[in-house]
Amino acid sequence: MEIERILWPTDFSENAAVALPLVTSLVEKYGAEIHILYVLRDYPAFGAHYGDYDPQEQEKMRQWEKETAEKRLDEICNQFLNSCPLYKRHIRVGEPAKEILKIVQSEAIDMVVMANRGTESHFDFGSVADRVLKCTSVPVVMVPA
Repeated sequence: MEIERILWPTDFSENAAVALPLVTSLVEKYGAEIHILYVLRDYPAFGAHYGDYDPQEQEKMRQWEKETAEKRLDEICNQFLNSCPLYKRHIRVGEPAKEILKIVQSEAIDMVVMANRGTESHFDFGSVADRVLKCTSVPVVMVPA
């Protein structure tokens, strides 16, 4: 099996970080690209129910969160991934398991390495890690948090 592209989904939690040593080891061993994914929540328009709703405010909040995530991803790259010679970062908006599965397809990911628990302990149909494991055809390595 050739491993050319590894996906590490992170929510920036300590639990997600436990998978990082394995990710770096695999990247070095195989000379693989590392794809790091952070998923922004898709917040509903709460303001619409409580008076005036300004979509620009929601967009400002999302832009701030995206910029913060980009900085965090760069910090991870610089501090832990030897400045990531083969590094691609992805920031998406939506439900984490669905976005992970989309990246696996669109980027032809060969392996997913993730913690078995992030900051979200459950969703309606099981954990993010469980949903990814059950819905993809590529190997998923789950690191105990």
